[in-house]
Amino acid sequence: MRNEGTAIVAVVKVWLPHPTGPALLGDLPPGVTVEVLADPTRLPSDPADVRFWVPPFLAGPDAGALLAELPDLAVVQLLSAGADAWVGRVPDGVTLCDARGVHDSATAEWVVAAILSALRGFAPLARAQARREWAYDEVAPTDELAGKRVLIVGAGSIGAAVRARLAPFEVSFTLVARTPRPADGVHGVAELPALLPGADVVVLLVPLTEQTRGLVDETFLAAMPDGALLVNAARGPVARTSALVAELASGRLRAALDVTDPEPLPADHPLWELPNVLLTPHVAGSVRGLLPRAYRLVGEQVRRFAAGEPLTNRVVGDY
Repeated sequence: MRNEGTAIVAVVKVWLPHPTGPALLGDLPPGVTVEVLADPTRLPSDPADVRFWVPPFLAGPDAGALLAELPDLAVVQLLSAGADAWVGRVPDGVTLCDARGVHDSATAEWVVAAILSALRGFAPLARAQARREWAYDEVAPTDELAGKRVLIVGAGSIGAAVRARLAPFEVSFTLVARTPRPADGVHGVAELPALLPGADVVVLLVPLTEQTRGLVDETFLAAMPDGALLVNAARGPVARTSALVAELASGRLRAALDVTDPEPLPADHPLWELPNVLLTPHVAGSVRGLLPRAYRLVGEQVRRFAAGEPLTNRVVGDY
C-alpha cells in the first residue's frame, strides 16, 4: 500500500502471458503495474513482488514451477475453466480462481458441431474427400439429431449453454450434476446407471476431480444403448481409456473426443484408427474471441483485488 494525498492505493504487480493482454484489461486503478511474461525463462522483472499471476492458457506442468519463485503471490487467475492441474499445487494463502463462464459459448459450439459431425458422418466424408472419392454409398443414409435423447453430465454454465444451442434441434434433455437439484430437474451422478440406457447422446462436461476421474468406465459404457454417441468436452481422464477403446473397437458405440488420456494422443494409439471416433486436439475453447473474454474477467479480478473486494470464480477444495 502507498499514500497518494489522503487516498490509500494498493500496489499490485500483475504478470500476464499474452502481449495483447494489457490492452484488454480495461481501466485499472493507480498502483497496478502490468507486465507480460511470455517466456518463463526470461522474467520481465523481480518476481518477488508479483501479487497477481495469470498463467498461460492450458499451461503445462512447467508453468507451475514458477510458483516457488513468487513469494509474495496472492492470486493465481487461470484462463481455463478447469483447474484440475492447479488444485493442490498452489501454496497456502494464495487464492486460485478459474475462468468459469469464459468458455461457455465456444465449448457449447464445439459440442453441437461434434454431435452433428458424428451423426451425419462428416469424418468419413472428409477422409473420402482427401481420397477424391464420391462416397455416397459409404455413409448414406446418415443419422440425424432431431428426436435424439441428450444426457448432459455436468449441469453447470457450459451445460446450460449446450442445452440452449441444442434446443432448436428438437431433442429432449436429461441433466446430471454432482449434487441433484430436483427443483431444477437436475439428477445426481448416482442416478446415472438408470439414466444412461435412455440416452442417444451423452455429453461430458464435468470438471476433473477425484470423484469424476474414471467416471466413464466399463459399467458406464455398457449401460449406454447400442449406437449411442459419447461426447467428451471435459477432461480425458474422466473416461477410462482402456474401457473406451474396448467398447469403441467393438463398433457398438460412437464417440466425439476433444480430450483424451494421455494427451496429446500418441501417434500409435488405437483411438486414431477407429472409424467411429471423431478426434479434435483439445480445441473446444480455442477461438479468436477467447482472449478478449478472458482478459475482461482478469481485469475485473485485478480491480477487485486492488480494492480489497472478494474475488469471483474462487476454486475451493477439489471444486
